[in-house]
Amino acid sequence: MAPTYNIAMVSDFFFPQPGGIESHIYQLSTKLRDRGHKVIVVTHAYEGRTGVRYLTNGIKVYHVPFLVIYRSASFPTVFSFFPVFRNIMLRERIDIVHGHASLSSLCHEAIFHARTMGLRTVYTDHSLFGFADAASIMANKLLKFSLSDVDHVICVSHTCKENTVLRASLDPLMVSVIPNAVVAENFKPLHSRPEVSANSFGHSPPPVRQLGPHDTITIVVISRLFYNKGTDLLTAAIPRIIQNHPNTRFIIAGSGPKAIDLEQMIEQNVLQDRVEMLGPVRHEEVRDVMVRGHIYLHPSLTEAFGTVIVEAASCGLYVVCTQVGGIPEVLPSHMTVFAKPEEEDLVAATGKAIAALRANKVRTELFHEQVKTMYSWTNVATRTERVYNGISGAISEAEFYGYDAANAASWSATRGRSGVQSFALIDRLKRYYGCGIWAGKLFCICVIVDYLLFVFLELWFPREKIDICPDWPRKTINEQKETVKDARSRW
Repeated sequence: MAPTYNIAMVSDFFFPQPGGIESHIYQLSTKLRDRGHKVIVVTHAYEGRTGVRYLTNGIKVYHVPFLVIYRSASFPTVFSFFPVFRNIMLRERIDIVHGHASLSSLCHEAIFHARTMGLRTVYTDHSLFGFADAASIMANKLLKFSLSDVDHVICVSHTCKENTVLRASLDPLMVSVIPNAVVAENFKPLHSRPEVSANSFGHSPPPVRQLGPHDTITIVVISRLFYNKGTDLLTAAIPRIIQNHPNTRFIIAGSGPKAIDLEQMIEQNVLQDRVEMLGPVRHEEVRDVMVRGHIYLHPSLTEAFGTVIVEAASCGLYVVCTQVGGIPEVLPSHMTVFAKPEEEDLVAATGKAIAALRANKVRTELFHEQVKTMYSWTNVATRTERVYNGISGAISEAEFYGYDAANAASWSATRGRSGVQSFALIDRLKRYYGCGIWAGKLFCICVIVDYLLFVFLELWFPREKIDICPDWPRKTINEQKETVKDARSRW
């Protein structure tokens, strides 16, 4: 029988804030719970949400009241989070702490404290960072500190894996690639038809809709309006696209500091009737916005995966996106038109997509069923569960890392048990000491202080006096099979 775990997902980024990381944590937690695991989420307090909340799927969320400083990231406190974190971990009898996002202070602190408490840890990276600017150098040093003592790392694309391995100086064997996914049922096209699929003779059915030369084509953009999401590029490209293609209009959803630049561009070019700005939209409203369009434009300057373009393709939109980061790995070439992250190339790529749609060369009505077969949260949860089994010893090293028994001796001699780190204080200090001439010594001091704080908490606030929370009823294997059977019958 497969083992089950008590898992804590920790990140600053979670609902009610919309976004890819937030959706990833929610969907992964839901599927892991469906597989019989207990999952809680630890995040900071949002306006109107403080304390403990239960989501409708039975997942408990701890909203810790910490100060938020920038883009929903909490102020790094290092040690003051430990008493609260320890209390939650003991109350919920957590086995594995799973942190998400490079810029989440709660994530890094949770991994640090969890190792001090003797808990297994996993980290998922959702972002790409550079190596030259000061902010990236600081972020990379912080990541190296956190991942020097972690059991395993998950990245959402192969490009993201390469970036993370270089930034944190990791053994590539410690890093697995598990992509994001999409709930295809929540992103159906507006005019979906069950008969729209290739028949048994390999012939495709006729297109659902034909676009005439003078029909209006709507281009949708749903993104946080920040510099790294390519908002400056979008601001420069929109007037030129509209000028080159008179029968086009834009729908832009999202919020951020760059929204004012878009509004000024609309005013200066008198495009109020051609560009509609919706402001922030809830995740459950994203599909309703997408199905109003024909093309999805994604001008991001850096992206590890880009879940939103999978959602757009599932809704039957032709995707125009920049060829950066892990985006080229996400969708097949017949669903996308790639552009360099430059104004000229983005305008040209959008024009190419408009021409292809007007000539009816793209079968967007087939995209939904194709995306449905490519991405599944159940598959993501199964692969994540295998990582948990690997770091907890439920499966052998050879099976987890993929080497054969003949090379086991030489492999262990050169690498050791890469994915399962020792909890011994001296071994932890050795790992942190290698992080740099000055940084290594500073990190070792942090580890020692954290260990002394842990001893103090164990003596003054003993575990026996902490109430254990009753678990939400878990699903059995039979219940899981019945759920899948009911879902298939409804479909």
